[in-house]
Amino acid sequence: MGNSLHNKIYLGRSSVLRSRPMQVVLLVGALISIGVVWFLFRTVK
Repeated sequence: MGNSLHNKIYLGRSSVLRSRPMQVVLLVGALISIGVVWFLFRTVK
């Protein structure tokens, strides 16, 4: 599941990822989501 889903997302966004602003937006979004998940795990445990 993970591999096929990742491949679909990668293929779908490969043209979009060539633009620098989109890369920055995706990077910031990934960092924020990782921080939120980490915070939730800390509060649950």
